Amino acid sequence: MTIEVMSPAFESGATIPKKHTGEGEDISPPLQWRSLPQGTKEIAIICDDPDAPTQKPFVHWVAYKIPADRRGLPEGSTEGALEGINDFGEVGYDGCMPPRGHGVHHYHFKVYALDTELDAPAGLSKDELLAAIEGRVLDEGGLVGTYER
Repeated sequence: MTIEVMSPAFESGATIPKKHTGEGEDISPPLQWRSLPQGTKEIAIICDDPDAPTQKPFVHWVAYKIPADRRGLPEGSTEGALEGINDFGEVGYDGCMPPRGHGVHHYHFKVYALDTELDAPAGLSKDELLAAIEGRVLDEGGLVGTYER
């Protein structure tokens, strides 16, 4: 993983601000990335929580069809991109909301550089997006933030 992913809202491994959680404004944090590989045609993002008490990591955000010339997404916006369905059953970002007393959860924001422009509708699930990008990922990078209730 050589794509560098960062956020002006929190450092890698640090607590995600409350405004980006289900206890706050519940808006997506600003993300930035650099070192995309040559040949990148589009970008996709998945945010999930592997610490959730579910069989698979709990999906908080699926975003894709992000133009390759973008170097980030502003807070609360995916303008020019599509969003998929999260595990709350909604399209778009739904922030951190671990069960009370469950301890610290780690939220993985993964950025994928794709060698193609996806022919995909809005509303894909994480699994559908992963199937669509299989064999099309040039590189990826990630940022992990934490949250506890």
